[in-house]
Amino acid sequence: MKDDSSSYSDPVDEEQNELSSLTAVVIDEEERKELREKDSEVIFPDDLLPGVKSEGISLKKGLRLGGGAATFFTLALLSGLEELQTAAINVLAPDIRDTFNVSDGTITFIASSSAAFVVLGSLPMGWMADRLKRIPIIGWASSIFAGMVFLSGVAVNAFMFFWARFGVGIAKASTIPVHSSVIADTYPIGIRGRLGSLTGIINNGLRVVSPVLVGAIALIADGSDGINGWRWCYYLLGIPVVIVALYSFFLKEPERGKWEKTDVLGESFIENKPLPISLEAAFSRLLQIKTVKTVVVAFSALGFGLFTAPVLENLFLEDEFGLDAFERGISGTAGGVFAVIALIWVGPKFDRLWRENPTRTLHLIGLGIALAGLLKPIQFFMPNVALFVITGVPSLILLTASFAMVSPILQAIIPYRLRGSGSALVTLYIFFIGATGGGLISLLFTDTWGPRVTVIVLTLPSSVIGGWIMYRGAKFLRNDLSLNVQELFEEQEEQRRRSSSKEKIPALHVNNVDFSYGSVQILFDISLEVEKGETLALLGTNGAGKSTLLRVISGLGVPKRGVIRLNGQTITYASPERRAKLGIQQLPGGNGIFSDMTVHQNLVMGAFIHKANKEDVQQRINNVFELFPELKNLKKQKAGSLSGGQQQMLSLGRVLLHEPEILLIDELSLGLAPTVVQDLLNIVERLQDKGQTMIVVEQSLNIALSIADRAIFLEKGQVRFEGSAQELSKRDDLARAVFLGDEGG
Repeated sequence: MKDDSSSYSDPVDEEQNELSSLTAVVIDEEERKELREKDSEVIFPDDLLPGVKSEGISLKKGLRLGGGAATFFTLALLSGLEELQTAAINVLAPDIRDTFNVSDGTITFIASSSAAFVVLGSLPMGWMADRLKRIPIIGWASSIFAGMVFLSGVAVNAFMFFWARFGVGIAKASTIPVHSSVIADTYPIGIRGRLGSLTGIINNGLRVVSPVLVGAIALIADGSDGINGWRWCYYLLGIPVVIVALYSFFLKEPERGKWEKTDVLGESFIENKPLPISLEAAFSRLLQIKTVKTVVVAFSALGFGLFTAPVLENLFLEDEFGLDAFERGISGTAGGVFAVIALIWVGPKFDRLWRENPTRTLHLIGLGIALAGLLKPIQFFMPNVALFVITGVPSLILLTASFAMVSPILQAIIPYRLRGSGSALVTLYIFFIGATGGGLISLLFTDTWGPRVTVIVLTLPSSVIGGWIMYRGAKFLRNDLSLNVQELFEEQEEQRRRSSSKEKIPALHVNNVDFSYGSVQILFDISLEVEKGETLALLGTNGAGKSTLLRVISGLGVPKRGVIRLNGQTITYASPERRAKLGIQQLPGGNGIFSDMTVHQNLVMGAFIHKANKEDVQQRINNVFELFPELKNLKKQKAGSLSGGQQQMLSLGRVLLHEPEILLIDELSLGLAPTVVQDLLNIVERLQDKGQTMIVVEQSLNIALSIADRAIFLEKGQVRFEGSAQELSKRDDLARAVFLGDEGG
């Protein structure tokens, strides 16, 4: 018998070999992915990071460099005066509850969730802060705020009071996104910690005084003319706000990003007519900044206990110890004095620590918040008021010091163009998720279990989790600061190019672009330029990122870093609609028509944004018919009945209606017969003769090279080749990759 054991193959062994090979491929791909992601990180030396390793500066000199102390103290006073009405509802919660005859849970919900209404105003405030002059916004918002505080005192029932608080929250929204943006652009980086502390001292100082003030007003006015004393607090609190708000109209509007540019670049410059920033694009970019995302998530957790704790304290003081409004005010004042004293030390410490090691600032914030959460419940087990106040002091100091340091950090890590949107984003999460969520949970727990249990359930876990998230996020800080530095250098280079008559401004400039879908990064440090009238071919294997790059250029995707410019104008944060109006039009791959409409109806719909001028619309349609005579003969035919080539012509015609500055074409010849492709190529050549600027993604190497002036070859999201079409045709390795690549996606 013949022995054929040598030719026998064990299926189990084959399966194991295949599994081993597959595992090796996966591991190899993961290692390459990690290397690419590591290469995409940007870490500059500390002395190039804003405010780091720089010389210290005195507070007096910093204020003088910022044009004087008027702007700071006006905004700080406005913010502090707004704290008075916050203290009013915290201290007077039991009195308001009794007036409207509602439960502890209901008044706690109104008090905490009313703070959440700030989010409804913060979004438009942040949007306006990045687009418009900020000083008038501050003046009008503060004036309206004063009026809404007065209306809170007029409320005749809990429902009306709830909606008055709604108005207060909307008007108060300018404090975070607008004030912080103005302060950061007015004063040098080296004093931001001390300015944060001073703001905290003023806020907390008024907060310390306000419980006694509010309690005294309520006590004196109680019962006079049958009007509840707490109402007079709201009647009177709006008066000083109106006075300061009127003065704020006369403040000077600061230059955006002045101190980052001065510290990093040694000079400042103003962008000429910047484009309006899309809030959607801004939020998308901000949530890709890891430190910002960390702070947002941490504050979302913190909010659950942050807004309910003051109200629960005052309810506990009345229920457990029988304190009236004035006595509760005194207890709040006693604890707050120590927090104000602590802030005198915090500001200089932060500025010094930032210069030495910015990462440690976020570490300290995280530790302070977590420790405050661990200490907070202790005071609710004290047998008397004195011990209750004393045991609450350490927690109050830690929280006050930590929050005083958060704003300067956000001002540093958020790109200066997006400061208003960035603050609005943090406000959105902390108030909408934290305050509203905390209010709802407290509503469920307070009436059943009382303030003590509710504080333990909310404050303890939310503070520990929020602090831990903040501490972990410190590892991203240097990279995020470095990304801002890179943008500043890039902006300086562009400014110099624009000011030099020798330098030619490209029609399109993509620089240092990274892009991700969720956690999967697709593009890595992509840079390219397209000259006016040039045709650029984007080539590469499947999944290389070609179509993704077109989406980023047209605004359908927001890069995690990098800049996009059209004729030298930054459009990185412009909406797709704005880019379309500026002249960036894309012919997408696949079906780009309305199948149930006729050819003519498709063109009319395509020209919809020009509908105000009917003659102009008709002229645009006639131009398309001149370019595509075949479509003119089929204008009454339904688009779905056209051949594949005719449908592609109609898709291209719909795009050309807008007379694009830059035409992006994704897979022009996909699925079409060679004769149809040739007709389309003839049209592309006619467009080239007219000077049309184009970027073409094409599956056929021969077709792409026949129409392109230059070519860029992408592989796994990175540029592997850039040069003339003739040079690329000589690169056999790249040509084979295009024809045989099977990377998928």
